[in-house]
Amino acid sequence: MDTPLRIDSRFPAMGTTIFTVMSKLAADCGAVNLSQGFPDFQADVSLFDAVHRHMCAGHNQYPPMTGMPALRQAIAGKVAALYGARVDADSEVTVTAGATQAIFTAIAGCVRPGDEVIVFAPVYDSYVPAIETVGGTAVYAQLRFPAYAPDWDEVRALITPRTRMIIVNSPHNPTGALMSTVDLDELAKTVRGTDIVILSDEVYEHILFDGEAHASLCGHAELAARSIVVSSFGKTYHITGWKIGYVVAPAALMAEFRKVHQFNVFTVHTPSQLALAEYMQDASRHLGLAAFYQAKRDAFRALLAATPFELLPCRGTYFQLARYDRISDLPDRAFAEWLTREVGVAVIPVSAFQPDGRDDKVVRFCFAKREETLAAAAEKLMQAFAK
Repeated sequence: MDTPLRIDSRFPAMGTTIFTVMSKLAADCGAVNLSQGFPDFQADVSLFDAVHRHMCAGHNQYPPMTGMPALRQAIAGKVAALYGARVDADSEVTVTAGATQAIFTAIAGCVRPGDEVIVFAPVYDSYVPAIETVGGTAVYAQLRFPAYAPDWDEVRALITPRTRMIIVNSPHNPTGALMSTVDLDELAKTVRGTDIVILSDEVYEHILFDGEAHASLCGHAELAARSIVVSSFGKTYHITGWKIGYVVAPAALMAEFRKVHQFNVFTVHTPSQLALAEYMQDASRHLGLAAFYQAKRDAFRALLAATPFELLPCRGTYFQLARYDRISDLPDRAFAEWLTREVGVAVIPVSAFQPDGRDDKVVRFCFAKREETLAAAAEKLMQAFAK
């Protein structure tokens, strides 16, 4: 439909997310989609049964704005068990419509026009649009290739009187890198004596490999006192389409978060919350996630060993980065599009996460897929690039 309006866009440079672009290209080409980060397998049917049971029991009206008490209590219990942190389920936990909403709401609740927010590049693509939407400015600290480690001296040099927030993400999307307890101590040193808020995106908190332990900001007392920590049931229980997550924060920060949350989405699907509260009682369901995905990571890496891709370390998340410079001189976006169209495997170009388009000739594969999906993708890659 045509419109007679002259649209003066607030965000003329803001395009469509790379995930949407590559998933559409994969669908158009009939390619194996290892680009967008979602599983192609089912979650536990008992979780679906629990939702249905609560729907049939009449739990279909608005829940409290902050989330169902049973789910908030379960979240507080998990945080205590994993990180030794006592959080108040009433004033320090809020259930959200996914992690993306949680991140946007945290930024909107804390960042004012003219404020600066430090982010680490490669940077997940929803952070900067959220910052700019509320009138803030993103300031970029570069993770050091190829380990994607932070340079805390650089971060400290970027802080100004306008710095309002630092966003950290571990396990890190898209690189699979982890922040260590040493990194958390450096972060604490960096913000000590300031009013800087930390927003910690920990949606892959249960997906770490080779015996690594997650360094949650919830478990670092000094940082927890100034942090909004975000996690996701979608990533943990293979239900990304449910769009349910949560935040944990000190009561004073949570009060600011909820001021926006109540007018943003207000609340989240009632029967799903009750089902998740039940499902969380079996801790093996999140404690077993690392081994589940490590098996997929190891199998996928073994399959790609027969190709010229250079696999970078994958310490967490369900993403595998690979350098392709022994295969092609194409820029990574052009290579990703060519790989999708001509080879039949869709990936994400990592330059899409760089503010300046920095191109290290690295693409991201998602291995949160069935074994047959990964095998089909590997077969196409081996046929195209056999050593």
